[in-house]
Amino acid sequence: MQKNNITFVVFPNNGNEPKQFSVPVKLLWTVGVCSVIFVMANLFLMADYFDGRVDQARLDKLTRENGLIARQYTELKKSIGDIRDDYSVLVAKEEAIRTIFDLPEIDTEARQLGIGGPTDPDLASITPATATALAVTAEVEGLARLSQFEKARYQEVFDILADKRELLDHTPSIMPTRGYISRGYGRKIDPFTGIKRLHPGMDIANKTGTPIYAPADGRIASVRVNGGMGKMVVIDHGYGMKTRYGHLNKYAIKVGQRVKRGELIAYMGNTGYSTGPHLHYELLINGKSVNPYKYILNK
Repeated sequence: MQKNNITFVVFPNNGNEPKQFSVPVKLLWTVGVCSVIFVMANLFLMADYFDGRVDQARLDKLTRENGLIARQYTELKKSIGDIRDDYSVLVAKEEAIRTIFDLPEIDTEARQLGIGGPTDPDLASITPATATALAVTAEVEGLARLSQFEKARYQEVFDILADKRELLDHTPSIMPTRGYISRGYGRKIDPFTGIKRLHPGMDIANKTGTPIYAPADGRIASVRVNGGMGKMVVIDHGYGMKTRYGHLNKYAIKVGQRVKRGELIAYMGNTGYSTGPHLHYELLINGKSVNPYKYILNK
């Protein structure tokens, strides 16, 4: 073996004489290093190829999920719009209740519940789906604040009305009978004299025997015949309020009896100065007649 060479001896299977050849050590080292480099390069390229395929598959999956989430957020935003409409209806009802019972109104600006803060610089680079998600989240948080605010307002109304429950029970607020309003409250022509004078109540016409009911809780203060009013009933509701019922056919109660709203008290008739069967209904507050129609809720 020569210096820096490696000699290989080959023994053929056919019995011929063996052959030998020498290869420089440097050449073997060069071939070995190149082979290792080639194998490593191939492994690296294969790894990079498969890693790229995996990343693309993951990207496709995330893109599909992103689209699905965006659609779901869009549908959720529509539902939030419906909830806002329902909230507006609740606010309108609360305001109506406050108006009916003369309760303090809530300032429109107070319902805005404004919030704020510094702008996040990263918001400029977010994806459309993320922007939708953030907008929906803000909507939900805003509705949560509004619902808590409105809940507190309804609790205020409930507490105030609970305190006024006794007064409300004794406030005439329903039609005392069924029929046609033939004459209202105010200055009207008297059918018997032809002179225009104050008509201190409202006339409700129907057939004789039509039931008449108490429009609120109270005590029967009078059951008697009273000239032009014919057979008449007076209910004292307390709190300075009284109601009178004239031209009755017959009574269904007696003096001193306690009655509840909706309880039968008499039947419609044509007694006294009357041109036909009807009920003359009056409401007096602190002794002064007022328009009873304004107090009726089930018109």
